[in-house]
Parts: sequence; structure tokens; C-alpha cells
Amino acid sequence: MMKLSRADQEALIAFAQDLVRIPSPSTQEGEVAERLAEEMRRVGFAEVFTDRIGNVVGRIGPGRGPKLLLDGHMDTIGIGDRSAWRRDPYAGEVEGGILYGLGAVDMKGALASMVYGAKLLLESGISLGGDLYVAGVVQEEPSEGYAVRVLIEEEGIVPDYVVLGEATNLQIKRGHRGRMEIKVTVHGRSCHASNPSQGENAIHIAARLIFGVELLAPQLLDDAFLGPGTATVTQIESSAGSRNALPDRAVFYIDRRLTVGETAERALAEIEAIVARERARAKIEVAEHEMVSYVGYRCRTRAVYPAWVMPEDHPLVRAASRAVERALGYRPRTSPWQFSTDGAYTMGVAGIPTIGFGPGEEKYAHTSEDQVPVSDLIRAAHGYAAIAAELLGRG
Repeated sequence: MMKLSRADQEALIAFAQDLVRIPSPSTQEGEVAERLAEEMRRVGFAEVFTDRIGNVVGRIGPGRGPKLLLDGHMDTIGIGDRSAWRRDPYAGEVEGGILYGLGAVDMKGALASMVYGAKLLLESGISLGGDLYVAGVVQEEPSEGYAVRVLIEEEGIVPDYVVLGEATNLQIKRGHRGRMEIKVTVHGRSCHASNPSQGENAIHIAARLIFGVELLAPQLLDDAFLGPGTATVTQIESSAGSRNALPDRAVFYIDRRLTVGETAERALAEIEAIVARERARAKIEVAEHEMVSYVGYRCRTRAVYPAWVMPEDHPLVRAASRAVERALGYRPRTSPWQFSTDGAYTMGVAGIPTIGFGPGEEKYAHTSEDQVPVSDLIRAAHGYAAIAAELLGRG
């Protein structure tokens, strides 16, 4: 059985700490990209390059045959309220066998495990009949799937299988709900706040619409595996000439999670029905993301990410389950993620068989308690090597 040496285990943990210590908010991943590429070269990847959007890609294998992509993202969300963090989010502290810090579980720890999983495979002596790619992608947090789409569609690296390293507690994920961001712009009529009956308060109109969004819940579809669709307002803003004038405009954003059977068109129609019922003057549209990556690539995309599910008996799910059982000694459970991932593109759009396997628990992602057990990092590396050997090994 393949197993990392004590020295490699220590190097993996130190590398994960390094990654956490380097700030990498979306579009500012340059320094962590350099560190990732450096480690890939140091452990012996056959090829390491940075693509046109700034993804860092490493390859091992013969340069022919099937391709397996281990996908992880280099960017993190922001710190948020600094006072909520009990530890320095960029210290990369290990305490009680736990690595703490921004991005530890989401998902710099997994990236470190992927690199050392590839190293373990390289040193195992297993003859590969295909190529293993490890990719650290950019800008996944605001727009999941965009950067891996560039890698696949524009760089031409089209994998036969994808394993996402988002947190799964070392179990297997085989799908998640889709996601879209709906922007609602409400128009009112301004007047002096001392005589509000002379105008139309855009905030008050928006409040009625938001209440209508709350009432949607019982009407949304529910899937036995992925769970129900949801809709919640996550941001609101308004504009007026001053604080003693009625706002003539309010904008709010809806985070809409799409379960099986729900579409973007259906979700928009539901909001349009609320607007019509309230006889409001409002514009409803899918939000757009516009960004420039750290290498200068200009990105623009609509915020729509489809749901996807891999059948439990799919060959990729079965192969990964066998590999994890052989490497780690248990039969992994399969379940969906609650959040959205690059799988929204790889499986949801491109139809490439995709699963998730990663260290740590998803409940710590996007929190001030971001953390991952260092034992999970080591076990994840063994799991990645075993999955690659199962899919690409000869004999």
C-alpha cells in the first residue's frame, strides 16, 4: 500500500501552512500561485505551467491516454469581521492537530494534499496509462466553474474524470444544487421625507417584494437527494438625494439555490410573479460578474450555475469508493454538498464525470473557525493517489 514517508507528511503540513499564510482573495492569487507552482516543480511534476487566466496546472504521466483532473481553487473569501477570528487568519497555526486559518478547509489544505498525492503516486512505481493533472484555479469563490471552463475550453485540457477537493470529511460527494444570483432593481418616486405620501418609497416597495420571496419556500421543488430549492435575500442597497428624502431606487440580490427540475427561467418567473402581484416598478435580471484576473484576463459571466448529480452506480463513483476503501480502510458514504462548486461546470455544463473528495468538514468553510485536521490532509493525499492509481494505473 502506498504511504507517505514521515518527511513527506511533515512537508505536506508545512506546505499547507505556507498556502494559508499567503493572502489570496479572488483576482489576487498571484503569490499563492507562485508558491503552488514552486512546490509542484520541487516534488517532480513532469510539467508545470500557468494558463491564460492564471490557473496553475501540474501534470504527471506519459502524455497520452485518459486524463484525471484534481481540481482545487487558490482563492479565498475575505476575512469579514476581524474581531470574530479568535486566531490570526493568516498565521497558519497548527494546534491540537488542527490547521487553522483562512482557506485551511476551503481549500488550500486540499491543494497541498493533491500535490503530495501526486508525489506519492510518482514514487510508488505504478505504471500510468494516462495523465494526472492537478489544477489550482482562480476566482472560484465569486464564480465557480469559470476558471476551469477556461482550462478545458480554451487551453484544451479536457479530462475524462474530475475529482474536486472541496471539503467532504473524506467521504464522497456526487452532486449539489445549482445556484443563481437574481438582481431586482426597484423604482420609486422621491419627495421630501417630511411628506412621504407625496412620493413612493423604493425601500418600502422592496420590503413587500422581499416578503414575497420569503413566502416562496413552500412552492419550490424538493429533490430526494439534493434537497429543496431555496431563495434568500443576501444584499440590499438604496439611493436618494439625502437622508431626508424618500429613496427613488432600491436594489436587492437573491441567492437562489436550484434543485433538480428547477431552471433559471423558472426562478426568474417566480420573482416576476411577485412583482406583478405587488404592481411594483422593478427590473429583474440575472446578476453578472466582471473581473480581471491577476494575469490580466478579463472575465464576464452570468451568475447561473446548474445543479448536477452523479448516479451512485456510476463507474467513477464505484472506482473512487474502491480506492478510498483500499487506501483508508473504510467504504465512503456518498451524499451531496450543500454549497456549489466547480462541478456546476464540469458535470453540470460539460457533462464530465465528477465527484468530490476532500479533507475537513464543509461546515467550517466561510467561517472565522476555518480549519482542517492535519491527519485529514495526510489521508486525503493517500486517497488522491489511490483514486488516480485506480483510474489511470496499468494492471
